[in-house]
This record gives sequence, C-alpha cells and structure tokens, in this order.
Amino acid sequence: MARDNTVILPWIFCLCCSMQALWAQQTPLYEMRDDVQSRWISFENPTGEKGAGGKANQGAKGAAFKKIPAGEELVLMDVAGAGVINRMWFTMSNRSPRMLRSIVLRMYWDDAETPAVETPFGDFFGAILGEMKPFESELFSSPEGRSFNAFVPMPFRTRARITFTNDSEEDLSALFYDINYSIYETGLGEPLYFHATWRRERWTELGKDFTILPKIMGKGRFLGAHVGVIGHPDNLGWWGEGEVKIFLDGDEAFPTLVGTGTEDYVGTAYFQGEFSNRHQGSLLIDNVNMFWSFYRHHVPDPVFFHQDIRVTIQQMGGAMQEFVKEMLEKEVEIIPVSVATQDAFVSLLDSAPPKKLDDDDVPYGWTNYYRRDDVSAVALFYLDKPENGLPRIAPREQRIAAVGERNCSEK
Repeated sequence: MARDNTVILPWIFCLCCSMQALWAQQTPLYEMRDDVQSRWISFENPTGEKGAGGKANQGAKGAAFKKIPAGEELVLMDVAGAGVINRMWFTMSNRSPRMLRSIVLRMYWDDAETPAVETPFGDFFGAILGEMKPFESELFSSPEGRSFNAFVPMPFRTRARITFTNDSEEDLSALFYDINYSIYETGLGEPLYFHATWRRERWTELGKDFTILPKIMGKGRFLGAHVGVIGHPDNLGWWGEGEVKIFLDGDEAFPTLVGTGTEDYVGTAYFQGEFSNRHQGSLLIDNVNMFWSFYRHHVPDPVFFHQDIRVTIQQMGGAMQEFVKEMLEKEVEIIPVSVATQDAFVSLLDSAPPKKLDDDDVPYGWTNYYRRDDVSAVALFYLDKPENGLPRIAPREQRIAAVGERNCSEK
C-alpha cells in the first residue's frame, strides 16, 4: 500500500519537536555544554555550592542523614537561577504506609506563593496508598522497595524551592536524600513547569466519575497519574471497568480522549495482575483486602492541552449477572449499566426508563455497574505557569484513613 508522506512526515515532525521541547534540557551523553554546571544537594552540601560538599566531620561522612521531628518542615532545596532538576533520591528509617501518607512533598518555582507540587510523599514516588513495592518506570523507581527515585525533568527559570514536611505524630529518625540538578548560566527560555496534585474521595459518589485532575487553565501536557483504590466492603465484583476520560480545550459533557476500561488504560487486559513496565504498571493487587493501585505515564503518547484540561475515571465495576442481582437484593449501592455476552452488548441506560436485568430482552452475561470505592490519585502534568490554582492538600487525618489496614499475610 502506498504511503501518503504529506500526512505522515508532518505528523512525525510535530511529534519529534514536541518530545525534543520537553526533554531538551537533558544534554546528550556526547555533548559538552560550557554554559551548564552540575550540582548535587544533600545534607552533605545543603546549598549545592561549588567546593562546599562533605565538610562535616573533616570530610568523613559527617552529615549523611538528619532526624526530622514530628510537625517539622525542612527546606531540602532553595537555589536561585535557571536550571533543571534531573533526579531525586530519598530513603528514610520509617517507610510505613501511614508515614508515607503523612509526609508532604512541596515544590515551588520562581518565587511562586503556592506550590506547583503538593502531594503525599509516598504516592508521588509510586508508593501508592503508601505501599512500597520494587518497580521501575521511565520516570520513577524503587529498585528493592526501600528507596524513592524520580527522573522527571523539572525546569525552573529563576528559583527552585523544595520542602519536606513531617506531618505525622512521630519523629522520623533518619532522612537521607540527594537532588541532582543542572544550572543553565545562559537561561532556559520558557520551558513548561512541572506540577503534581493529589486528591482523595473516601467513598466516591454513585454514578459520578472520580476526578483525577480538576480543571486547570493554560497550556501544557498531562504526564499521567498514580491511582490507588480501596474497595467498598459490600462489593462482590471486579473493580476496574471504569474508563479514563480526558477533557481537552473546551470539552464539557463529553471528552475528546476516552479509554475502554481501567485495565485497558494501564495496558493490560481481562482483569489486572501485578506488574511494572516502562510507562504503565499495577503495583498492588490485593483482592482479599481490596487494595489496588496502578500508574500510567504518557511519555510516548503525549497528551497536550492548549486551553484547559480535566481528567476523570468512571467508578465502575463488573461481575457475572447473578452476583450483581445478589448485591441489588442486599441493597448495595450499585447501578447496572450494561450487559455483555459473546454475541451482544446491551446498554441499559439508553432507554427510558432504564432497562432492568430481569427484562425479557436483557440477556444473561457479564454486567457492568456503577459502584462506590475509596479512590485517591496523584496527577502529574506540565503547565505554562508556576502556579495551578488547585485546592491545597487535604489534612493528614483524611489522607491516612484506612491506609495500611491490610492483613499482614497479604502484604
């Protein structure tokens, strides 16, 4: 079949330009940049100043870690100028789910009053629901489940400030970290700023999508999400039938981008097991205690927005029809929406009134239904301004409710 290069070549050019613009701050391995200086910040050199590292204890590893008392906010990084954070690494003495949900990570760009990043520490780094698992993606990793790595490029034009707040009720006896960044002496131009936000609904509203990313205005790129689900105790079925919807540039009732199911969005199919891949993964599948988590990073499949964006996921599950009827008889809060067989797909909501499972024209089969669950998510995105106008993070009590309450044999 002949190819129409007038269509293919411009598309390839635009995609390459988009990726080049995002990752331009990463210098090729073979290239020398006279205007770029390399810096590391840690407790051994908290300012990143040239020639100022490792002074404690006469240079003999005198400041590898620090105790962070309960309630204390620590400034991890505060540097002026233009640059790019290339990598962050952390580990700590207490990595329990409640501690990882209690600690708050904040990042401010260019003297902004509100943070561009404000999330629970664990969920940001992929320890979703505060549960640590060994994994590796292109943007985050925890090689053995004991450390936290981020490789997301985070440019700043005039200043970068990062804080670590121990919002728990107990001291953190040891925090280790280093932040690796580059200083661009000739400036960076006008790169997008990195943002991350977290939200949770202890129990979602029946028939209403969970909002992963509330509507934000501006230009940018949606980079993906880390999502955690704690199942409602009354539910008997599969949790992951909900479709991810991305509303772009004026979309209102219906989105431009829509998936076909939760496990499909994560890149697997027909239910969902534990795995981690370069751009998608499912790190926690505990069907006994009903704790589940997954991530999806839109690196090879960019999601650009030019006016505004909003991202949601349907609160929908599925089961064979007898289990759905059993839940209805027990008055569990569910709403059947469709029935699938080998030969047909029957929509229940298109008719008025909606069809019921006992109707003569409704076949027996797999039944999808709206359900309620405890859902939380970190949304990752780039934006053309250092502040996003989103609500501030929820109080600690709302962040830690039910977190870590799993049977030890299932961890």
